[in-house]
Amino acid sequence: MAVKTHTWISLWFLVTAPVIAWDVGYCFMRPRSMVGGDLHWIWKPYEIYQEIDYVYGVKALESGDGFTNAQSLLNVVETFMNLAYLYLAHVSGWSPAPLIGFAAAVMTLSKTVLYWAQEYYCGGCAIGHNTISDLVLYWIIPNGLWIVIPTLIVIRLGQDISDNLVAADRIAAKAASGKQQ
Repeated sequence: MAVKTHTWISLWFLVTAPVIAWDVGYCFMRPRSMVGGDLHWIWKPYEIYQEIDYVYGVKALESGDGFTNAQSLLNVVETFMNLAYLYLAHVSGWSPAPLIGFAAAVMTLSKTVLYWAQEYYCGGCAIGHNTISDLVLYWIIPNGLWIVIPTLIVIRLGQDISDNLVAADRIAAKAASGKQQ
């Protein structure tokens, strides 16, 4: 039985891989990736972002805040899972592949919700200094994508997995009733 795939999910997993790799590189290479660092040219747009979100900025780095790199490490795990899903679903045709994609999307969603919850519970400690327009443009919209799209992926792949389990249960029940006759 062929693996049911969805182009939009596969594109999300494929397109986000280099974006995440770039972000992970910035986080793991701090302070060299930051303004004034010899590698900053690679991450020039972070010049703005490290001022918008202090988790990415000098303050977090100097205080030894480990959250930035901890979430980056999880980004690496998620991305490997996303790429594994792509390979297993599209190349090898492994029927449980949607479970890998589902788990990866749950990781992304959970980590991003944690990131937002941290800001809520600390009173906006890393982003509260922004104007509302900067906050919406540079933090809420870009980070919101990492909640909305993984949520949609969890729903879609969850439904596909559920449908497959129901179908397998029906087949098993039919086979069991056939043996009883």
